[in-house]
Amino acid sequence: MSPSRRALPAVALSLLSALFFTATYVLNRAAALEGGHWAWTAALRYLFVLPLLLPLMPWQGGVAPVWRAIRGAPGAWLLWSGVGFFLFYALLCYAAASGPSWLVAGTFQVTALAGMLCAPLLYDDARARIPRAGFAVAALIVAGVLLMQLGHAQGALDAGGWLALACVGASAFAYPLGNRGLLLHLEKRGIELNATQRVFGLTLASQPAWLALSLWAWTQAGPPPAAQLGLAFGVALSAGVIATILFFQATGMVRDNGTALGAVEAMQAAEVLIAALLGALFLGEAWPRGQALSGALVVVAGIALFAWVVARDAARDRREVRALRSDRGG
Repeated sequence: MSPSRRALPAVALSLLSALFFTATYVLNRAAALEGGHWAWTAALRYLFVLPLLLPLMPWQGGVAPVWRAIRGAPGAWLLWSGVGFFLFYALLCYAAASGPSWLVAGTFQVTALAGMLCAPLLYDDARARIPRAGFAVAALIVAGVLLMQLGHAQGALDAGGWLALACVGASAFAYPLGNRGLLLHLEKRGIELNATQRVFGLTLASQPAWLALSLWAWTQAGPPPAAQLGLAFGVALSAGVIATILFFQATGMVRDNGTALGAVEAMQAAEVLIAALLGALFLGEAWPRGQALSGALVVVAGIALFAWVVARDAARDRREVRALRSDRGG
């Protein structure tokens, strides 16, 4: 299957992962409302993810290839796990107390732009080019995010709001940077690992950082309460295992197509609506209104436009293949 024709299934997988990723925002917000320390919320997810992944590994290529890859280049695995898992999630949990789950979910959607902006820093081939159509749509999504933020804050953010916005924004850059960085590292070394193996490897490599954060959390807040343990386990299963594997599978399918890769990352914007719905149903949060609702609708429009761009490219690729076959037949 050509890279463009793989794009649409990859986008569909990314949308499915967004459903499971949304548990992150809703359950983390629930933990924050109950007084759980953000550092425990962050560390517990990945401490739980590792044993949850272990039973899957015999059916997903095994642990041995992952361990060989880590031993061959431990620095790269520590770097990209530190960026893509530790920095990403620690910052996201710190911001969870800043506002309703849909607001944090919406702000994270600057990742649609972040992934493309990271490309020139990572690649030295055609993937380093920032696709104009994809960049324009991603910028539209970011504009929707800003509308949501300002609408929720009645036109002005206080110091805490700006700090939370900065944390989520940095988190949104860290996640695609860590994912793309590891994919490029494996590509250069000629190592083939599937999505589950990559998630397991990054989780394993990030364990020292999570253990250190756990020790710090213990000194700050003591042991985590039972309710926080339960919420963290739910996040680990839904977002840490199911959603992350689906998302890594989707990005791996289109790693050679810059526009499609950006579209896959942008599909996570669906989390905004899912988080708003679940937050209203289970946490008593108000549905976004006025300017915030307008921003959410702009984000949704961006999702639809990105899907259209990918479908257009896939259709063009099919036409070119048919024309080539016709020329050869003649």
